[in-house]
Amino acid sequence: MGLNRSSSGMSSADRELVIQKEREDDKVIALAGNPNVGKSTVFNQLTGMKQHTGNWPGKTVANAQGYCSYGNQGYVMVDIPGCYSLMAHSIEEEVARDFICFEHPDAVVVVCDATCLERNLNLVLQILEACTNVVICVNLMDEAQKKQIKIQLESLAEKTGVPVIGITARSKKGLDQIFEGLNQVWEEKENKEPLVVYPDYIEEAIHQLEPSVDKVCKGVPDTRWLCARLLDADDCLRKSMQQHIGNDLLENEEIHNILSDINSNLADLDISREQLSDDIASAFVKKAEDLCRDTVDFEDKSYNRKDRRLDRLFTSKVSGFPIMFLVLLFVFWLTITGANYPSQLLSKGLFLLEDQLVLFFQNIGAPTVVYEILIFGIYRVLAWVVSVMLPPMAIFFPMFTLLEDFGYLPRVAFNLDRCFKKCQACGKQALTMCMGFGCNAAGIIACRIIDSPRERFIAMITNNFVPCNGRLPILISVISMFFVGKV
Repeated sequence: MGLNRSSSGMSSADRELVIQKEREDDKVIALAGNPNVGKSTVFNQLTGMKQHTGNWPGKTVANAQGYCSYGNQGYVMVDIPGCYSLMAHSIEEEVARDFICFEHPDAVVVVCDATCLERNLNLVLQILEACTNVVICVNLMDEAQKKQIKIQLESLAEKTGVPVIGITARSKKGLDQIFEGLNQVWEEKENKEPLVVYPDYIEEAIHQLEPSVDKVCKGVPDTRWLCARLLDADDCLRKSMQQHIGNDLLENEEIHNILSDINSNLADLDISREQLSDDIASAFVKKAEDLCRDTVDFEDKSYNRKDRRLDRLFTSKVSGFPIMFLVLLFVFWLTITGANYPSQLLSKGLFLLEDQLVLFFQNIGAPTVVYEILIFGIYRVLAWVVSVMLPPMAIFFPMFTLLEDFGYLPRVAFNLDRCFKKCQACGKQALTMCMGFGCNAAGIIACRIIDSPRERFIAMITNNFVPCNGRLPILISVISMFFVGKV
């Protein structure tokens, strides 16, 4: 495809990613996008790396970088965590926001899903407000074609004022156009009017703030987004500003006085902080709807009819819970019953090998203390663990993955969300607890899909109460010892 690929990447959990350039004139490109739009696939195809791809939010919580070149220009591609917004409510959003808004990459390539473009444009519009050099990369064009969805890329490019390209990353179609789009945004240096227009009272507040913010943040290319964030600033944003800009804007006397006047005016208008945040978010949603109204055409109006029918079936108050209990009961039954046969085979094979190892050590005259420690101590414990734990895990996790791929697990979380909220927890915790039946370590790692730090902590500490497949046979045995004889 005309790319000279090499890879010299690194992955770090640190917020401050050290950019590793091969040449001084290399361009730093951020790859942004919603979860599950093929962003890591694009990254792998461009850099030749094998960054892990996954079908769940929170898969990437750190930045990864790789190197590629096109023509005579080198590019450092930075795969930032997938997120739905730059209004940070999770670790992924914080990492993505900080890199895009404060690390000043030379350009941002926003990867979108062609089958649900409107939802993806919410993030695109936020990045366009924060950055000047943006390329919109519409991935999964082949899937859109299957669903008879037509996207007028030229019209969308005209409306947004930035290059819009269509690609199919899995088959490497259209990847060259990414670099052509990057060259185009660097050549066009004209100032553009903001795409998203807020309600009048917010626009007036931003107009009041901009001159003062411009004085303090001379390194920030576009301070409009920063002014909007200051209106509903949280502690997370303040820490990021302190770290990257060097000072807390809210501690600046001039900015503090202006914000105080703005808050007083909002109080006089009976506009709460929640309403202000909602009005800011709705402005992006309405603009995304407007952009898609004339650029996305659904030839088959019933393309999502099957999904809607499944939603009504799996999330209904009447059928949702019975189906959920039956599905989970089937998974557990298949895991426990089906694991017995491979477990017996493994046990026979491993303990048959144990006898052979004892004879071998005896024949070579090894000291009894040595081979008893190695065989009856280390090997026998290992054989028990493998024969008991491996078969259930080999059945449970593939079944769990199939349910996730079929889209059933998000519906389970939706069903249980109200139940968990009554316990001041999150419905997503249901997924982490189900995964805990396979392995508590995997269940705790899965807790990163929960946005709220408090709810994430609750999910982590309570996951221990879910018996994993290693403890479940022991619990069943203990229960049998106490109660079978009473029957």
